[in-house]
Amino acid sequence: MLARTGGPAGNARLTAWLGVVLLAAFAVEGFTLLSLHSMLAVHIFVGTLLVPLALAKTATTTWRMARYYLHNRPYRLAGPPPLLLRLLGPAVVVTTLAVLGTGLALIAVGRGHQVLFLHKATFVLWLAVMSVHVLGRTWSALLILSERHLPKRVPGGWLRAAAMSGVAIAGVVAGLLVLPYSTQWTHRF
Repeated sequence: MLARTGGPAGNARLTAWLGVVLLAAFAVEGFTLLSLHSMLAVHIFVGTLLVPLALAKTATTTWRMARYYLHNRPYRLAGPPPLLLRLLGPAVVVTTLAVLGTGLALIAVGRGHQVLFLHKATFVLWLAVMSVHVLGRTWSALLILSERHLPKRVPGGWLRAAAMSGVAIAGVVAGLLVLPYSTQWTHRF
């Protein structure tokens, strides 16, 4: 398996790439908040696109954690993430899925429901938790992506590229499928 996927180093690269793409997409999502009324369709499309990305990053980090705690030798040798980030991880996952889930729920139920309040509240919680997470992970992600922290050649590059492509395509397709259902929001503004 290690020869095919790259083991912990391959997982670290895939997780770092997913993190960078997520950060960029969340930055676009944040930019739309500057003029939400005029960029609501973009906000909804990008928010939907984020769902497969967030699920994929949750899967890669869960995989690493499970392999480490199940005493898989290569993952044990790679070591655990820093303690603060291990403690913060569940809050990152829960708040990310909550803000994205309430956003999708808004499209389904429309205006006039408590879901808008929940979406705003989970966004505030997510922003606090994610700020700490991004500060704690940016430097190591840059090292991984610049290949200064890992071996130059890590097996499974084509698998990681295929996974990133599949997740990106799933996000775009999801965004395109959800956008027509958001007309009650986009036409209102």
